[in-house]
Amino acid sequence: MTDVLSDLTLVSGRQLGDRVSMADAIAAISAVLRAGFDPEEDLPRTILDVPNGQLLLMPSAVDGAAGQKLATVAPANPARGLERIQALYVLLDGATLAPTALLDGTALTSLRTPAVSAAVVDVLAGADAGDLVVFGTGPQAVRHVEALAAIRNLRTVRIIGRDDSRTRAAVDAARPYAPNAEISTGTLDDLRAADLIACTTTASTPLFPSDLVRDDATIVAIGSHEPDRSELDPVLVGRSQVVVESRRVAMSEAGDVIGAITAGTLHPDDLVTMHELFTGQVQPATDRPRVVKTCGMGWQDLVVARLAIR
Repeated sequence: MTDVLSDLTLVSGRQLGDRVSMADAIAAISAVLRAGFDPEEDLPRTILDVPNGQLLLMPSAVDGAAGQKLATVAPANPARGLERIQALYVLLDGATLAPTALLDGTALTSLRTPAVSAAVVDVLAGADAGDLVVFGTGPQAVRHVEALAAIRNLRTVRIIGRDDSRTRAAVDAARPYAPNAEISTGTLDDLRAADLIACTTTASTPLFPSDLVRDDATIVAIGSHEPDRSELDPVLVGRSQVVVESRRVAMSEAGDVIGAITAGTLHPDDLVTMHELFTGQVQPATDRPRVVKTCGMGWQDLVVARLAIR
């Protein structure tokens, strides 16, 4: 009888970071989308409420491979010094569906989420975009600086948070990823000069008004997959070109999208999917802001996890 555990390749968070660079992850996400993969066809995930948070089961089968992430969302974890999202990832053999590798899913999520953001921003943002404002002070805030620095020459980075000490710590953590940029804590006034904005918070209401955002700005919102939470002003969403992973996911999980549709500022037909953007069916807008709203999908984990066992 085969000993499944003894045959597994174990990939720790540190090993994942050593094996897969942010640039590699961004390139892999871009490549699978440009090759024609449509996230609309990805397997649906299950989100279940449990004591102290949520349990997420995220399967995927793409390009001859398969995998499954078991993730949890525990809102009280940051106060404990832990990441809000915890996870394990099981990579499967595409033919036999036997487990082949077990990865630190928390580290995988921390890597693939900003990689997806940067892959889409690379298509949408102007070539000279380089003034970034980040909302949030957690791991995703810092790693979005890393990811966006991998696709653009950042000139300035302003990080905005509710806690001064955490905001300063995030600034210090972000410096190595953009060594040539001027990095500091910021305020809402910095939005007037920003052509890149990353929202990485757990906010339930909009972080800033629409009129602070330039028409040439590209905004990423990754903070929540819950339909009743939104980081972005419905007016901003309505005046922007909105790119989502899939319409199915956006209409059921993306609070920023759902809120704008409810407010009457956005119509479902206005949404652009990543598949449409990367295959050239829809071109990036040049006359209004561009919004990238992601909720997280299983295909993203699978694409990046495969890189770790090349």
